[in-house]
Amino acid sequence: MEPAMFSNKILFPLAPAVFVILSGCGSHAPEKKAGAAGPPVKVNLVEVRQATVPAVHEATGTVRARTTSVLSARIMGYIRSVGAQAGDTVGAGQTVAVIDAKEIDDAVAQAKAAVAEARAAVPEVDNAIAAAKAQLDLAASTLKRMKSLYDQKSITSQEFDEVQAKHRMAEANHQMALAKRTQLQARIAQAESGLAQASVNKAYTEVKSPFTGIVVERKAEPGMLAAPGMPILVIEQAGAYRLEAAVEESRIPVVKVGLKVKVRLDSLDKEIDARVSEIVPAMDPVSRTFTARIDLPGSPLIRSGLFGRAIFPAGEKQALVAPESSIREQGQLQSVYVAEDGTARARLIKTGAKVEGGYEVISGLLAGDRIVSNPPAALTDGAKIEVRP
Repeated sequence: MEPAMFSNKILFPLAPAVFVILSGCGSHAPEKKAGAAGPPVKVNLVEVRQATVPAVHEATGTVRARTTSVLSARIMGYIRSVGAQAGDTVGAGQTVAVIDAKEIDDAVAQAKAAVAEARAAVPEVDNAIAAAKAQLDLAASTLKRMKSLYDQKSITSQEFDEVQAKHRMAEANHQMALAKRTQLQARIAQAESGLAQASVNKAYTEVKSPFTGIVVERKAEPGMLAAPGMPILVIEQAGAYRLEAAVEESRIPVVKVGLKVKVRLDSLDKEIDARVSEIVPAMDPVSRTFTARIDLPGSPLIRSGLFGRAIFPAGEKQALVAPESSIREQGQLQSVYVAEDGTARARLIKTGAKVEGGYEVISGLLAGDRIVSNPPAALTDGAKIEVRP
């Protein structure tokens, strides 16, 4: 009996201690709130107020090249080489492709030979004309003398008729020589025309760029059989781009040619001064929009196909404005620190256009909110703050 009683006396006092220890192991100490500890962070505060800001209308669009050229073959033949790839810059008049056409080379050689042969006959014809002219002059002089003798009854009518016949024959020979010269000139002109046509066809074996631009698409490769009209390269004129924006039909009265606008391209991450150069009169019956073409300044970073926004002026409006120095950006998120009872609270906001004094606040803040200007790097959500005097 003694051992049992001793055992009970030992176990009962230990049970509460074990429970306390186990309870302590299973509990968690409350986590400290971020920024709650430490001395207050000294900050400057600004009050969010309404201000009169420019009202704008935003229209999205796509950047297009003002001038695009599809370089095509104009003769039939196998493509010998294509000297440009997509993305390459080519100069005005630069040969970008060569078509092998032996038949055209043969035609040029034949045309040159025909021209040379026709021109070689010119001295012979000129000599014939000169000889015929000399015979004509002699026959004319003889006729003149014989006419005087005939008038004096010194020669017979038969003799005078023979002299007249010789003069007419000499005159006919001279006209015939002149006609041959005319025929020869026509033959030379025809041969030269054939040579010019063959030379033009020869020039078509080299495909040249009409302007300085950028190759955006390569449609043919060496060894392919080219035919007239077959596209080889597509080139956009360098530095000549415009934004084609889809504008709501309600803006027709205010969007005019020559209107100055702002253009924002995501690839440039800045606004560009531009102007409306053309209004397409036809409306899109589905989207109820019309197209405004806006000329863009030259830039090596601008390419066709880029997404852009056109910002059209639309008078004035009242809006909340937050200083740029108070806005923090992390990726696509924007936030500010709002002062609430001596504590900095991070709050997500959505901003609109940049205006004088900062950015228009679309959502996230109310008039009268006090926000931290130039927030220190050490400032965190929930941190105690002290306003600088």
